[in-house]
Amino acid sequence: MSGHTTEDLAVVAASLRRAELFVRVNPVNAGTTAEIETVLGHGAQVLMLPYFRTAGEVETFVRLVDGRAAVMILVETASALVRIREILAVPGVCEVMVGLNDLRLELGVRNHFEVLVSPLMDAVAREVRAAKLPFSIGGVGRVDDVSLPVSPNLVLAQYARLGATGAWISRSFFECVPADWDFGDAVASIRRRLTEWADASPEALEQARDELSLHARLWR
Repeated sequence: MSGHTTEDLAVVAASLRRAELFVRVNPVNAGTTAEIETVLGHGAQVLMLPYFRTAGEVETFVRLVDGRAAVMILVETASALVRIREILAVPGVCEVMVGLNDLRLELGVRNHFEVLVSPLMDAVAREVRAAKLPFSIGGVGRVDDVSLPVSPNLVLAQYARLGATGAWISRSFFECVPADWDFGDAVASIRRRLTEWADASPEALEQARDELSLHARLWR
């Protein structure tokens, strides 16, 4: 488990009422079998495989999970991008997420926004849609957070443009919050804005992409 203990997992599992228990494990290694058995033993229902480079790694992970949990893969290496069609053909993959931060480091570009607005993301989204799998991108900030260097609204527009249906909440989500802030209301605001972007014209979505692209080029 990436950065967490079995005690952490037990605490989270005990607190859940409706959500599925999601665990991001480590990349495939000599201890992967034991790690999978441990998290499944604590009730994990969704397992994420990060930082893989080949379809073979994904096949190994799916085989070890053996249908006992949903498998989500985190695309965050250049090698995985190149092999995305082969990777998506692996039976047993349930959802695909793109990890922008590690991917931008691998690609050697300025920031993760540059990846988000790139033709590469268009291609990945197109391949995931063709495979009929849910597509997620991490992560999103609060709609009303004016302290961020780039408007979260422009980022949310990319979810609609790319057909993404899931995201992580960014670290900034819990920073500089108003005194009367409510987490549920903040999430509802994101969902409302995503709905509005989903109804926007292709021209409006491309305009938002162009504006975010400009910010990405200027931001250091």
